[in-house]
Amino acid sequence: MSLSAGVVATRLSSLAQTQSTKKAASAEPAVAYPRRSTVALISGETRRKNATESLAAIDEQILPVLKTKKYVVIKPNLVSTVNPLAATHVDALLGIMDYLAPRFKGPVYIAESSAGATLEGFDNFKYQSVVNEFRSSQVQLLDLNQEAKYVLCPVVDADLHPTPVRLAARLLDRDAYVICSAMLKPHNVVVATLSVKNMALGAPLHSAPKETPRWNDKRKYHGGVRQTHFDIMLTAQKMAPFWGAALIDGYEGMEGNGPASGTPVPSRLAIASTDYIAADRVGIECMSVKPEWVGYLRYCSEAGLGQYDLSKIDVRGAKIEAVRKEYRLHRDIERELKWMGPMEEIPEKLG
Repeated sequence: MSLSAGVVATRLSSLAQTQSTKKAASAEPAVAYPRRSTVALISGETRRKNATESLAAIDEQILPVLKTKKYVVIKPNLVSTVNPLAATHVDALLGIMDYLAPRFKGPVYIAESSAGATLEGFDNFKYQSVVNEFRSSQVQLLDLNQEAKYVLCPVVDADLHPTPVRLAARLLDRDAYVICSAMLKPHNVVVATLSVKNMALGAPLHSAPKETPRWNDKRKYHGGVRQTHFDIMLTAQKMAPFWGAALIDGYEGMEGNGPASGTPVPSRLAIASTDYIAADRVGIECMSVKPEWVGYLRYCSEAGLGQYDLSKIDVRGAKIEAVRKEYRLHRDIERELKWMGPMEEIPEKLG
């Protein structure tokens, strides 16, 4: 049974007390983010329109950078290639294109490295319709696994040993304006998945169909709950200089056993920001998820990758309080939150 944030908070109160001296979830930023951030929060009854209006609400922050780029990459979330609720909806992509088409005349790639068969997902979720509707915008669908161009990034494995992962080169190209098209979903390892998680775990590649030997760098992130949070932060550090704008589609969010098997929540909202950390902070507020629970976002904040302090985020549009819903979390949430406690499985300190 999956649990709401409120129920989990009650059940974990004693755990929080015993861990009050642990600083994993409350450390001061090692590198404080130096400025305020702006996040657009649009509420409405049309998914496509919400996406367009949220990006338009931060137009003055997008355009100056967009004008310097040669092409755009829209990175959807295809954690599942068969469950529509788990994947970026085509109307969110159409809404992004409604914003881009009058403002950018270069090529646009809808590019993904799905854990499954990327092209199958494109077909199942009708992404070709975006290509058909915006032919003048030179929209192309791209399977990053098949393109097989990558940049190496060091992360740590389950034994805390360095290991390289191959990140899709398109997502780390200074000529590209990268737009993350994410969703509101709980997660089975890291509590919640929005824009940062979509980028960091969508970028690692795996072998293309029929390629031998088979390999999958996404699997390197799943050696333990602490390791996953930390490796997402390491990957975000590598990718953040190339991030353009985040668009989080919450028209129909997911609750329960995300990221692939939950149930729908009609939140009817969209979130946009050029600060992915700030966008995700507003997103988890809209889901009623406690910000200290999402370790990788705390780590990203402490590394200075974005603004995680809600008091330093300017929200344009709807009020968070007006759209907030209490999302049920994954049934394993209590085990997920053990990242906040002591790492008892290692030997005692020496020296």
